[in-house]
Amino acid sequence: MNYYQLKCPKRPEQEQNEILIAQLAQIGFESFEETDTHILAYIQECDYSEMLPKEINRCKELLISGKASVTFVPEQNWNAVWESNYPPVLIADRCFIYAPFHKTRPEIEFNILVKPKMAFGTAHHETTAQILEIVLEEELSGKTVLDMGCGTGVLAILTSMKGAQHIDAVDNDQWSYNNTEENRQLNNIPNITAILGDASYLKDKTEEYDIVLANINKNILLRDMPAYAKALKTGGKIFLSGFYDTDLEDIKTKAAGLNLHYYSHRIRNRWVAAVFTKK
Repeated sequence: MNYYQLKCPKRPEQEQNEILIAQLAQIGFESFEETDTHILAYIQECDYSEMLPKEINRCKELLISGKASVTFVPEQNWNAVWESNYPPVLIADRCFIYAPFHKTRPEIEFNILVKPKMAFGTAHHETTAQILEIVLEEELSGKTVLDMGCGTGVLAILTSMKGAQHIDAVDNDQWSYNNTEENRQLNNIPNITAILGDASYLKDKTEEYDIVLANINKNILLRDMPAYAKALKTGGKIFLSGFYDTDLEDIKTKAAGLNLHYYSHRIRNRWVAAVFTKK
């Protein structure tokens, strides 16, 4: 799948940079990278229009002045970017996520091999890392799991390694679907079903899952939370991430209306991972 990259210069105030990222996420940009000097935001080709970034005043001004730029990123270029910039990740000293060009860490409890491609969710971002931490703390033996917006499948793979009975891993991106299936096989995980789709996949499912993972973004979470709640068993838990601390109250309010009760949350660099239970 092709993407567009929006490149904007960073401001000295980190809060202003975080506000810009949040604004871009609300209009459809789905992945972000911060260099020393710039913010790089990515959006799928099918979701992009020339006027879209100009909806944000700061971006419009930067584009007009030539300080910001938009670049088309064909899918064949992305693999090389990942492979040249993909360091391994250690989560809570218990989960080591590495690529084929890294050495394994047999002394670590869980080793997950991920072949990086255009799929997001490789544990480098605060949201994925925090959900992985929550999964590490959760008792999952014999439980059914739904991983919405599965990206590379790394969350689904860890739940399987922790004893989950079966995992449905759903993503609407072809690259993510392919990458989840590939990584499932690389890690010899038989009980993950990769599904190309979105929340509409859940329309006929009622109280089927013990655990729901959804690391996406605020707008999609608010839109699709009713489907997640319907598919979650009474007494089950839902782990949500992909939004800022300033968005937590909106997420809580939506969840409360669906009989999802706030349990806990954690924050890293203003990114939140929250846990709710279905009463």
